[in-house]
Amino acid sequence: MEELEVNHVAEIKEKLTEMVGDRVKVKANMGRTRVIERMGVIKNVHPAVFIVEVDERRGRKSRQSYQYVDVLTGTVELFDPETGEHIFTPLGTQLEEH
Repeated sequence: MEELEVNHVAEIKEKLTEMVGDRVKVKANMGRTRVIERMGVIKNVHPAVFIVEVDERRGRKSRQSYQYVDVLTGTVELFDPETGEHIFTPLGTQLEEH
C-alpha cells in the first residue's frame, strides 16, 4: 500500500472507503501511556467514524469505531499488515520532514 500524506478529514474518509474489507493493523493511543495494537478488517465507513472489526483473544472479534480526526492527528495509526508501513502520515510528521 502506498503511504498517503493527509491534511484533511475528507481525504482520510475517501481512502478508507476504498479500503473497506481490507486488513489493517490499528495502533490507538488511549491516553496515560496506554497504547492498544490490534489487527482487524475495515468494515464500515460513516460520516464521522469508521468501524474496524478487530481480532480479540481466543479467536473472538469485536468492533471498534475510530474518528477520522484521530487518524489525522496521529492518535490512531493504521498500518499495512504485510509491510508494517503507515497507511497515512499523521499531520504533525509532515511538517518535520520539510
